[in-house]
Amino acid sequence: MAPDVGKLIDELGGPSKAAAALGIKNPSVVMNWRARGQIPGNWARKVESLTGVSCHDLRPDIFGPSPDQGAAA
Repeated sequence: MAPDVGKLIDELGGPSKAAAALGIKNPSVVMNWRARGQIPGNWARKVESLTGVSCHDLRPDIFGPSPDQGAAA
């Protein structure tokens, strides 16, 4: 199940702090992720490193299912 993008952003301290942690100058970029409910694939690994949420869970359409899920199936 895909994580709640809004909750992930909140865990990082909100859009401004999340943007700063990711090296993004404009927090509106992160706010757009929240509005769309999806993190772009090119940011998934960086978000994974900050939150601990697997890029497989963030974007299974790009990275495929989590290796744990693949073993269980």
